[in-house]
Amino acid sequence: MTLSNTYLINLLETVKKRNSGEPEFIQAVTEVLETLEPVIDKRPDFVEAGVLDRLVEPERQILFRVPWVDDNGRVRVNRGFRVQYNSAIGPYKGGIRLHPSVYLGIIKFLGFEQVLKNSLTTLPMGGAKGGSDFDPKGKSDGEVMRFCQSFMTELYRHIGPDCDVPAGDIGTGGREIGFMYGQYKRIMNQFTGVLTGKGLTYGGSLARTEATGYGLCYFTDEMLKANGSGFTGKTVVISGSGNVAIYATAKATELGAKVVALSDSEGYIHDPDGIDLELVKEIKEVKRGRIKDYLNKYPNAIFTTGSSGIWTIPCDIALPCATQNEIDKTSAELLVRNGCIAVAEGANMPSTPEAIEVYLANGVLYGPAKAANAGGVATSGLEMSQNSARLSWSFEEVDSKLKDIMTGIFKACDDAAREYGMEGNYMAGANIAGFLKVAEAMKAQGCV
Repeated sequence: MTLSNTYLINLLETVKKRNSGEPEFIQAVTEVLETLEPVIDKRPDFVEAGVLDRLVEPERQILFRVPWVDDNGRVRVNRGFRVQYNSAIGPYKGGIRLHPSVYLGIIKFLGFEQVLKNSLTTLPMGGAKGGSDFDPKGKSDGEVMRFCQSFMTELYRHIGPDCDVPAGDIGTGGREIGFMYGQYKRIMNQFTGVLTGKGLTYGGSLARTEATGYGLCYFTDEMLKANGSGFTGKTVVISGSGNVAIYATAKATELGAKVVALSDSEGYIHDPDGIDLELVKEIKEVKRGRIKDYLNKYPNAIFTTGSSGIWTIPCDIALPCATQNEIDKTSAELLVRNGCIAVAEGANMPSTPEAIEVYLANGVLYGPAKAANAGGVATSGLEMSQNSARLSWSFEEVDSKLKDIMTGIFKACDDAAREYGMEGNYMAGANIAGFLKVAEAMKAQGCV
């Protein structure tokens, strides 16, 4: 898509100049502005109120030092980040990513996406994101604990149950959330719902672990059904092997599909007979091993070094659940050539703009991340509700609410796309539906 609105063209140029070293952030903003052009043409009041000028700037960016001591007694230093992006519709809400690739631009892109994603859930949550370039892989529990305690010793002053409620993300699972929550409680002397993704023994929600993967499949199923299809009998390729990929595999299988591939940072496995999910859980969740260990039990499965080749495997449905920009134009063209009918994103922005153009040009159903993977933050919002009310809902109650939310998100995307003359373009529908709620709230609250 190409912009023709002069205001949006100038705004995008300003974003590029101000954030020249942050390609992921520029990519995310560009995609949103391009799809919002018909909205801006119809609603000049948003321009007059400076809504978009404010939306492309985070409300607050926090950068801090994280010193910690390794098992050899050596002091290590990482960088910590929290970008509190927008609080127009509720307290800031978004995960904490622990990965060597983390820098300010990644956190800003994720925070920007989180604003619209949280809006789509219809829950009262603003958008934020945080993290560090710390890598928990290969670290002992003691090292991870000391890092998390140091990280929270700075972050605690910027968060709270009615201010900013962080959650997990890549590298931040139940162990890390537990260490961070313990340190927050120790410093503040308060037992509050300040973090989500907590353990079930101290305020966590059932179904939170499964939520993003389950929600991804609920959204995909609605998208397929709206176009006369479904999961039954379909072959599915899923990248990644963390929580999102594992529970997307579980739900896709439950809905009648066969998942034949998963990956990690070293490479991918292809099992034409269907992935043995219990084995993958044991490898990744219990042993913290590598996906190639799958071949120890299934030597006829194929392991290939490097992850991008996973999209050469023929499939009906592709669910990228690993990382941003993992599917480029070439991979998208391979998916189309091999008969893929739907791509839905479990990771954040895993498709490049060129890949998305290939999907749309070839009639591939495309579920963008901010809609398709919103199940995780939706269930985090449900955890916040349970914490506030001092309640604990059953797995079935949470799962039912999650399914209703994901069904509602698809409907909002579908309706918005139709209203603005882009029927079937769920990326445009997601951006428009998410933006309108935030924009109305920003306009109503004045110049803040």
